[in-house]
Amino acid sequence: MAQQESNEAPKGPTGGDVLVRVMRRHGIDTAFGVISIHNLPLVEAVDRELRFVPMRHEAAAVNAADAYSRATGKFGVALTSTGTGAGNAAGSMVEALTAGSRVLHITGQIDSEFLGGNRGVIHEVPRQLQMLDAVSGYARTIFNCKDAEADLEEAVAHLQALPHTPSSIEWPIDLQYLAHPDEQRAIDVTAHQPPGVDQAAIAQAVALIAKAERPLIWAGGGAAGAGGALRTLVESLGAGLLTSNSGRGVIPEDHPLVIGNFASTPEVAALLSDADLLISVGTHFRSNETKHYHLALPTPHLQIDVDADAIGRAYPADVGLLGDARTVLEHINSQVEASSANAAKRHAVSPAGGWTARVRETRAAVRNKLTQYIGGYAEISESLRRRLPRESVIARDVTIPSSQWGNRLFPVFSRETNIFPVGGGIGQGLAMGIGASCARPEVPTAVIVGDGGLAVHLGELATLAGTDAWCVVMVFNDGGYGVLRNLQEANGFARAGVDLCTPDFQLLSRSLNLPFWRVRGSGSFDAALEQAIEVRGPAVIEIDVTSLNPQPGPFVPPVHIPATAGREA
Repeated sequence: MAQQESNEAPKGPTGGDVLVRVMRRHGIDTAFGVISIHNLPLVEAVDRELRFVPMRHEAAAVNAADAYSRATGKFGVALTSTGTGAGNAAGSMVEALTAGSRVLHITGQIDSEFLGGNRGVIHEVPRQLQMLDAVSGYARTIFNCKDAEADLEEAVAHLQALPHTPSSIEWPIDLQYLAHPDEQRAIDVTAHQPPGVDQAAIAQAVALIAKAERPLIWAGGGAAGAGGALRTLVESLGAGLLTSNSGRGVIPEDHPLVIGNFASTPEVAALLSDADLLISVGTHFRSNETKHYHLALPTPHLQIDVDADAIGRAYPADVGLLGDARTVLEHINSQVEASSANAAKRHAVSPAGGWTARVRETRAAVRNKLTQYIGGYAEISESLRRRLPRESVIARDVTIPSSQWGNRLFPVFSRETNIFPVGGGIGQGLAMGIGASCARPEVPTAVIVGDGGLAVHLGELATLAGTDAWCVVMVFNDGGYGVLRNLQEANGFARAGVDLCTPDFQLLSRSLNLPFWRVRGSGSFDAALEQAIEVRGPAVIEIDVTSLNPQPGPFVPPVHIPATAGREA
């Protein structure tokens, strides 16, 4: 009997209760994960005290936590197992790292006495911490049960530091059981302060701005939280606002000076060529948004970024301002006083002249052109925007509807609703939608996926069915990887690996008791969307892409194909 009792798990508080206390301290009520013998105490406590959402795959758990973070502005929590479980999570941690998302990834670990022994303990993996360090901004092992809370808070402090990156903690299973909340050492965490503002650089920036008559601003994800200050600058200068995909919604896209994520279009190229100042705010100038860095940008270039290494990295910067975007922009705004002559030039209303008038014309032109090109997709985009509240997230996987119009034409009104795989990895959209719907239960979440991308994590449909999430999943079915199919065809490549065996999504949905609609042809999507939203829970709409009328123009991803010998570039 004594031996049996010694093998029983502790009945009192555990490290899971320590984790719950940390989550509550920071206003986090939800964690996503996959339960395992190496995280049982954590899952048990979160499920008892808060909300644990059991995902089917560790990568999806991180995606959901990532989306929860983006939609709330807080940090997301993902719980996984050690070994294979942590490895499964690594790919989605790369997405969080690329996007600058605040994800706290807590993975189990084998018993502390066996760490580094390489003796074959179940779930043991050599150098797991090095793997976590490679996909995180901060990674640490908990070595003492009394240090658990302080170690967790240190990881959270790194989540709050700029630039944002995810944090990883590996927690040996014995120390999860033995970490008692009342025995934790005092927390002594140093807050990470953003760099101070260089007033001399501010003066240089203001001098450049004062000379400019035709300014453009390009905002990326680093402009998050600076919407008010950015809007003030845009309006005071009469400047057009370009954005990266990540910068969409920092200023609502129904603002008349927001051109948006259209920098690589011919219409915007003409505007760029005539601009006499570019102000970039927190953008990486990603390759797919700059024609693989062949897009000609205006000079001089004033670049604002919290990351010193980013300044001048992709495009030369005549003036670099290091610091938090909102703080830097507020300093600039306090000193910018446009002359009455320049203001008149910028704000002229005549279609034949005036920079602001050209900005507005370009904004309208790129949207009208894309609306015509996408054919039958246009009514879907319009219906979505009309039916969804402004606060609704539209989570988008990597698929033609997302890349062709969801990432550009569909209006986004706040950055927190603009959720998609920044790193371009396929198959993450559904899990992101689940995380977003948990973050914003009061409004419907819409998810755009393709049949190929959905199949990557098809099991997460079961996760969705097991929740009460107000989430409408729209499956755009073209029988495979349409994006890559178009790329192969456009470049004369053999068609390979892109035609897939596709499930019958109606039967699949029925097996999970998910309400289902199939849309074929024009004029039928809006009614299906209206009914799906009225479910106020999980629902699925399948769109037969081959039946869209008129048929959309083909979308070919902006991927650089180098020229080979004997072949023109």
